[in-house]
Amino acid sequence: MDGGVEGAGSAAVTVERVEADAARDTQEVGRSLGRRLLPGDLVILSGELGAGKTTFTQGLAEGLKVRGPITSPTFVIARVHPSLDGGVPLVHVDAYRLGSLAELDDLDLDASVEDSVTVVEWGEGKAEVLSGQRLEVRIERAVADDAPEGDDRRVITVVAYGDAIAHRFVAESQV
Repeated sequence: MDGGVEGAGSAAVTVERVEADAARDTQEVGRSLGRRLLPGDLVILSGELGAGKTTFTQGLAEGLKVRGPITSPTFVIARVHPSLDGGVPLVHVDAYRLGSLAELDDLDLDASVEDSVTVVEWGEGKAEVLSGQRLEVRIERAVADDAPEGDDRRVITVVAYGDAIAHRFVAESQV
């Protein structure tokens, strides 16, 4: 993992960039991140269809120790997963079918953002308004189009926006 402070002093700080060789590795990156999240943290996931956003969220949910199963909330838009041990609940949102910021606002997520960890799949360009302090996770396929069938390598980049969360995650990644 790269704990460098790329872009220090600017609005965005890359806190991690890691290659995941399989779905279990993508889940492990999510699990590690989930263990470090606090109430009020917002995580926005982006990547093409099938990149591994829900797989990443499954690991993140394990790190938070919330009740599952974790599946894509595409049709219900949002699910709340309560903690199994009195910790932080997870609000898992899929913004894929939302056409505008107004539709996201209609979900009234800001009412639960302060007390939960909120993860928004397909949230890029929509969910940033929920918090100036957030992590954006981009998951990209790391293989060429002609790669062998079943090659699941991904590059996962975690970028922090906002001084408070950036300082917290950069300091944690350097320990």
